[in-house]
Order: sequence, then C-alpha cells, then structure tokens
Amino acid sequence: MTSLHCTLSSPISVNILDSPQRRRRTTIRCSVKIPKNILNATDSGSSKLSLCPCGRRHFLGDATTTTPFLPIPPSHAAQSNSSEVLNKLRPPKPDWYFELYGWFRSSGMERYEKEIAGYKKKLFNQVGNAEKVLEIGIGAGPNIKYYNTLPNVSILGVDPNPKMESYARKSAIQAGLKSEDFKFIHAVAECIPLEDASVDAVVTSLVMCSVTDVTQTLNEIKRILKPGGRYLFVEHVAAEDRSFLRMVQNVLDPVQQVVADGCHLTRPTGESIIKAGFNGGVDINKASLTSFYHLSPHIYGVAYN
Repeated sequence: MTSLHCTLSSPISVNILDSPQRRRRTTIRCSVKIPKNILNATDSGSSKLSLCPCGRRHFLGDATTTTPFLPIPPSHAAQSNSSEVLNKLRPPKPDWYFELYGWFRSSGMERYEKEIAGYKKKLFNQVGNAEKVLEIGIGAGPNIKYYNTLPNVSILGVDPNPKMESYARKSAIQAGLKSEDFKFIHAVAECIPLEDASVDAVVTSLVMCSVTDVTQTLNEIKRILKPGGRYLFVEHVAAEDRSFLRMVQNVLDPVQQVVADGCHLTRPTGESIIKAGFNGGVDINKASLTSFYHLSPHIYGVAYN
C-alpha cells in the first residue's frame, strides 16, 4: 500500500511510504494561477463579496443567524444558476433512462458494496464530529448507513439524476435517519447551490469518474467546506501505465462513457486531488478490488481543508 501526504505550500513536500522501513521524501515546486472571476472583491458596503468558480455571488456579512439546516440559505440567483449549469452539463434525458440507471445503482452494486465495505468503514471513521455532511453523487445512498454513528448529523445529497431521490430517502430511513435530517439537491458537482464554508464534510464515492470537470468539482468542494473541514473520497482510477489492465481500460473507456452515464476509466483522480491544493494536506491509500475487473484500481482517503 502506498500512502501520500501533501500540503499546499511552496514548495510542496510529498512523503511516499513504500514500507514501514523505507521512506522517501521529495519536494515539488508549484504555482497556482487564480482566475480573475474567483478573486475576492469588496463592494461599497461593509459586506464582503466573493465570486465562486461557477459565477455565483456570495455576500458574507457579520450576521450569525442560521437556519436549523443550512447555515446560510442559497439565494434564488444561486439556485437558478445551478439549474442552468445542470442543464448545460447534463442535458435532460428521458425518464426511462434516469429510472433504469437509478435501478442499477440501487440493485446492481451489491457485490461491489460488500467488497468495498471494509475500506469504507475505515474511511468514514475519519469523518470527525461533522454535523452537516454533503455527499456529491449520492445515488441510491449506499453510504448513508456509515453516518448513523454521528450525533445530530444532517445529510445533503447532491445528484444530477432526479430519480435517485426516492432510493436515497429509502436508504436514509433504513439507516435510522430522520426525514428532516436528509435533503436531496438536484444539481451537478461543478455548481453546487450552497454558500461558502457551509458544510463540515464532503463525500464522493465513484463520482470523479463521471463529472464533466474534475478541477471545477474540487474547487467547489474546497469552497463549500468550512475551514478545517474534511473531504472523504473513494474512487476508481486508471491502472498503471503500460499494464495489461490499463490497455483493457483504454479499449473499454469510450463504451463505458456511453453505458455508465459518462464514467471514465482512465482518470488519474488521485493526482487531481493532490494538485487541488487542500490547505491541510491529503492522505491517499490504494486498494485493488475484484468485483469489476476494469474498475479494480481504487484510491480512498481524506483531504483536509
């Protein structure tokens, strides 16, 4: 097992642990270019105006009043813009398509979930004392049962497939979650209708393979996480270069994108997460599964905001 730890600084230090007896350390210098549209600006009043990567505006004043569920309700403009991005990145499909894929995610992944359960239990033990958790690509809600040990937890589930809501709610009920503590949001990962620094933890599981823009998704995760918040991930990734499995993935990738709702087999998701620049660093572990051979290489870990 290889474990990586990386922090956003200049230079970036990466520890590579090949075994308990052998540790290699290397230093990488990097620079981050911030687009003008996400630089902070200040309006004529006392509030602070920031532009999120998907173009929404957020006014952060001194008010501390919160709602029982969301710290700051998203504005109507933010919700409208999220819908526009959803329709652009995920054009509407027939209901039968959404129903079919929802059924598959609910009933066709049992073998996979049984095999990955040990890794997920280990991972979700690191969620900390999170009270507000956002799961991107919640699907049929197979991870909700891992949150039931958290006291006073509220779950936000984002998914571009509206038919996933009924499956996710069923999973929430089975996990013992109160109906008022679960909210489904029909949106894409690249433009989430939540305010800055509004959740304690973000979770993705088999999601980064199918988002349209991995970098934008990671920027959104960092934006909505509170300082000190955690991003937990379990993702399948590309196999080693020049390996037989990588050759198989290269051949199957175009077909996979069509039959699996945009899923890519050859994305280097671990590298993308490290390059995203989480302030507290990233811990990544590797795993190999047998449920689906072409999805065998996995990473799981935590990024600290």
